[in-house]
Amino acid sequence: MTDQQSNQQPQTRVLITGAASGLGAAFASAWEARGARVLRTDRVADESAGELRLDITSDADWAAAREHVEREWGGLDVLVNNAGIAGGGRLDVSGIDEWQRLVDINLLGAVRGTATFTPLFKRQGSGRIVNVASLAGLVHPAGMAGYNATKAAVVALTETTGHELAAHGVTAHVVCPSYFRTNLMAGVEGRDAALQHVMTKLVEDSPISADDIASAVLDAIDAGTELIIPDEAARGAYQLKQADRAAYDAVMRAQARKLDVIAENAR
Repeated sequence: MTDQQSNQQPQTRVLITGAASGLGAAFASAWEARGARVLRTDRVADESAGELRLDITSDADWAAAREHVEREWGGLDVLVNNAGIAGGGRLDVSGIDEWQRLVDINLLGAVRGTATFTPLFKRQGSGRIVNVASLAGLVHPAGMAGYNATKAAVVALTETTGHELAAHGVTAHVVCPSYFRTNLMAGVEGRDAALQHVMTKLVEDSPISADDIASAVLDAIDAGTELIIPDEAARGAYQLKQADRAAYDAVMRAQARKLDVIAENAR
């Protein structure tokens, strides 16, 4: 073995869910630019391009993903639970079916991924779990109870995971961005048209791109940050809640009234 070969670091092995587009694709490109080996997975995968089909609500798909990385790579360094959906609605508009869909995808998708790879990470004595939540996991706008609740649960899941697996050399990181430009709203479902109108405009008008978020997240992971709030708008909103709860509540309640006005005008 040459000195150059002995000094080379092994390639980081990364599995990303929801990687066919949006933030998942941005994560994949960012890690690949760093020389990582990336397995892009998605519910609708392009297998000819090397993507792996992974429906995050399927235990069988998760088991197949684990078998794939163990067979092809011998292990995994980073699991990115990125796949998720937008949704929610005012409490008297959204239905329990909408809540169930949000829970199964946004929360239990991350739970399934974490549970699937935890035994592998423990055996290795290393690994990183990156869960994509949202600013909605930290601050809770009106009309979004279902989405807020699942993303807050992802924050709690990640913190618990970090405590539980620290002794095994595994770190857990949760990502909480504000609105950024992506195709998240393309597949949104729900009865609350007023909320969908507001969310779509916030996404479309955001000056932040998925690539911006991905770059900030990778830098934060390198720094060992566990709660990653990658953009200034998100940091400002969370800081307001921590520093001045009365002012934060006033902002949130004003937004609630505005949502009601939008819904009323649409009738």
